[in-house]
Amino acid sequence: MTQIAFIGLGVMGFPMAGHLAQAGHSVTVYNRTTSRAGSWTDKYNGSRAETPRQACNGASIAICCVGNDNDVREVVAGSDGMLSGLAPGAIIVDHTTASAQLARELANEAAGLSVGFLDAPVSGGQAGAESGALTVMCGGSPEYFDQVKQIIDCYAKSCRLIGPSGAGQLTKMVNQICIAGLVQALAEGMSFGVNAGLDMEAVIDVVSKGAAQSWQMDNRASTMCGDEFDFGFAVDWMRKDLGICLDEAQRNGSRLPVTALVDQFYGQVQKNGGSRWDTSSLISLLK
Repeated sequence: MTQIAFIGLGVMGFPMAGHLAQAGHSVTVYNRTTSRAGSWTDKYNGSRAETPRQACNGASIAICCVGNDNDVREVVAGSDGMLSGLAPGAIIVDHTTASAQLARELANEAAGLSVGFLDAPVSGGQAGAESGALTVMCGGSPEYFDQVKQIIDCYAKSCRLIGPSGAGQLTKMVNQICIAGLVQALAEGMSFGVNAGLDMEAVIDVVSKGAAQSWQMDNRASTMCGDEFDFGFAVDWMRKDLGICLDEAQRNGSRLPVTALVDQFYGQVQKNGGSRWDTSSLISLLK
């Protein structure tokens, strides 16, 4: 049994922390909305704290999964943040999708207190978090990674150290860049098929067995055609992630013309009231 602090109980963090408790670890949670933390302790065997600092008292591993760079900075390095409650030798694992620059900054700040830090964004969405089948891409020291991998495996089907601090976040950017272009292409293909009067269930069945197959096709093609967008990864979060990608591209000299265009499309979806729709809602712009 490991004493673990878990900060952030959104649609991802809630089940992830639950998997840790079900694995027999001692988990103390913190969430800004206290009722959410209460719901978690009602469901799982664990305790809740009033601040990230309090949650981290006595913890050897502290995990956070929050919204954006500012949220991560606050819960990690704020006056009542994780670093103020952790003892030397503890390790922070940040599952938030944030900037690589922030990951490097916090890793350096943590190192000054003899605390480890891994940037470890995830892919797999709410369904992956609930089923314990997330993909986790990590940046940081191999020493810290080796100490936490067995913990992360409680909710991950794949977990790999990519490189030094920031490498996990950069890998997640690659992931989101690939998804953005793929979802737009899938939306165009599905819209084309509908306009051509094809039996789309038959089309999806045959095309998904060829070179066009993808997770997005397997899980979103049919719902795209049915205008079902009330599940999955929200447009607001995708725009946040693509903004991080585009900012990083300016720093490293990458050209991302398709990503920039799809980001604008998602902006149109937001204006149409689809901020909380699933990212497959790109097809709504083609109808």
